[in-house]
Formats: sequence, C-alpha cells, structure tokens
Amino acid sequence: MGWKTLDDMDLAGKRVLIRVDINVPVQDGRVSDATRIERIAPTVRDIIAKGGKPMLLAHFGRPKGKVVLDLSLRITLPALEQALGCSVGFVETLDAAEVMTDEARAADVLLLENIRFHPGEEANDPELAARLAGLGDVYCNDAFSAAHRAHASTAGVARHLPSCAGRLMQAELEALEAALGKPVRPVMAVVGGSKVSTKLDLLGNLVARVDTLVIGGGMANTFLAAQGIDVGKSLCEHDMADTARAIMAKATTQGCEIILPEDVVVAREFAAHAAHETVPATECPADAMILDAGPLTVARIATALDNARTLIWNGPLGAFELPPFDAATRAAAQKAAERSRAGALISVAGGGDTVSALNQAGATADFTYISTAGGAFLEWMEGKTLPGVAALEN
Repeated sequence: MGWKTLDDMDLAGKRVLIRVDINVPVQDGRVSDATRIERIAPTVRDIIAKGGKPMLLAHFGRPKGKVVLDLSLRITLPALEQALGCSVGFVETLDAAEVMTDEARAADVLLLENIRFHPGEEANDPELAARLAGLGDVYCNDAFSAAHRAHASTAGVARHLPSCAGRLMQAELEALEAALGKPVRPVMAVVGGSKVSTKLDLLGNLVARVDTLVIGGGMANTFLAAQGIDVGKSLCEHDMADTARAIMAKATTQGCEIILPEDVVVAREFAAHAAHETVPATECPADAMILDAGPLTVARIATALDNARTLIWNGPLGAFELPPFDAATRAAAQKAAERSRAGALISVAGGGDTVSALNQAGATADFTYISTAGGAFLEWMEGKTLPGVAALEN
C-alpha cells in the first residue's frame, strides 16, 4: 500500500482535517438513517485519543456551488453528537473557520458547513484547496465513497498537508486490495444488474483479472442473445451483441471462464408472485421474460464458489425485488456467506442493489467486507485510478 494510516501519523496537538461522507437521508427535519455517521466514529475517536483536534469536511446533497439552506449540514449535528459521544461545534463559513476564537474551538469536534456550497469544491480549485489546508496540520480522508471525485476536499487539500487514510477508508482499500490487487486465487466475480452498457469497463477489466465470471440479471440476457438464443420479451440490449461477443472472446484469451444461465425462470408479467416456470435457457417462450436464473445454474455457481478463494460481487442475479425471482441471488449469496463464515473465502461486495440483495438474503454479516461506496467501488473494480486515493499515495 502506498498510503499512510492513522497509525503512521503523530497527531498530538495537531488540527486534523477529516474528509467524511455524512450525506445521510433526512426525514421530518432529522437524520433518518445514521449508518454513514456511525461508520466515521472509529476514525474520529482514534484522532481524539491520539491528541488531535478533528474538523470534519463533508458535502450534503447537490447545491452546485451555491448556499442552499435546505442542504445545510447543521441538521446532522444531533446524530453526530450521539454517534461520536462528544460535543460537535458547527462552523458556518470558511471565513469564520479561518478566524476562529478559542471559545469557538472548545467543542471536541468541529464540523464545517457543506463544502459544496463553494463553487471551487467540485472544480478542485487550487485556491480553495489551499484555504482548506490552512485550517489544519494533517489531512485524513475517510470518505472512500467520494474518492472517485477530484474535488478540493478529496484531492486538492491532500497535496498541501501530511495525509493519511482514516479507518473506514483503510478498511475499504485493504478489502479491495485483497480482492483485486493481490488476491488469493482462484478469484471469482459475480456481476449482475440490468444493462451491459453501464458495466462495460467493469466486465472488460474483470475478464483479465479473475478466473471465473458469473454474469446474471438482465445483462445475462444480452449475452445469451449474442449467442443466437431467443430471450423472448426479456430485458435485453440487442445492440450490445457485438460487445458481448468481444467480451466473451477476451475471456477465452485470458483464460477466464464465463458462467451464464443454463436454465432460467420465466414469467409473462413483471410482478411479485407472477405465474412462472423454469426452462432451459435456450427455450424461453416468445411471450415470456427471463426474471431469474434456474436451479441448475445456481448449482453450477455453488460449485464455482466451492473452488474459489476470493469473491467480488456486484449486482443481483435476477429480479431480486420481486419474490420468488430472488431465489438465485438468495441461494448464491447464502452459499458465499457459508464459505466466508468457514474461513474458506474472502468475499467483497458493493453497490446499492448488491447490498440490498445481500441484506435480503441474510448474508451480509458473513461477507468479509461490504462496501457502501457505490460509484467509487465500481470505478475501482473497473481498474480506474481514484483521485482521492492517488492523492494519499506517498
């Protein structure tokens, strides 16, 4: 790893700028889900324990460089104080932060108002980055979920100060390094979701880096159709057939086995508990749509999981939000959880639908690591350099 952690930093008596992601849902004037706030607590507590004075930098919503009172971070203060177990002082403007009195600094932790109120934030303006750096002695990035953005508070400020990863960022980077950087082989990836077009870079990167790739969801229909298989009225990007064939050819060249559905669960309507049947993948009725992988496919995935040592998972295998079309995702997730629980599999998963599907399957707790980073997780899997991580590298 080319970056430092909190363990590498002398923080005694230092002002520590911490970039965090507390972009939390709000309902009726209060935080309705404090998960993201709770996940930054270990970093903040460690900094305080090491004698540092934390100031949180964060965004909230998309104010697009303007002050939008409805997007003030002030609303997060009660949830922050509860999660951190200490007092949190609110700093309304950057100007105020630059001339703070000792009285204003008395709180255990300081929170600067929504950094995206500044037009220079998303532009990674050097002047804004320098002003932010002037507020601290050390920079700590604990917002992997924003690390794919080259913003002033994620990349710019790190160029001015001794920098390190916070505990949440450290855990994320270590998990991803274990999954794709220097993995224990064989490596298996499960990629689902609706469209091939949104995951082209991901698939292209994975076939060169994993030993087995399971393709599920609506994406699998596109790959089946590219092989001349009639997928009826299924969700399918027929215009991506050449691309799908190119990915399959690349996989063959790279020695990556692709697992596509060999049997499928079909229905005539996209609805929970719709009348359905299981047929070979080559025999989807013309008036039906494929909504899940069948038991033969699940058994093949289970065998692949028995042989794998590392698993990366992004996306469901079927229409998991509509029972019983969650069966393949549920079965595969529970198998992966069982192998992980036994210490036989390093399992890393991420992406919004993925986390929901694994939660639904009751598998989340047994996975080695669950990323909530969304776009940053996907870009890492695509093999892209993340500006917020690159800025931390020695």
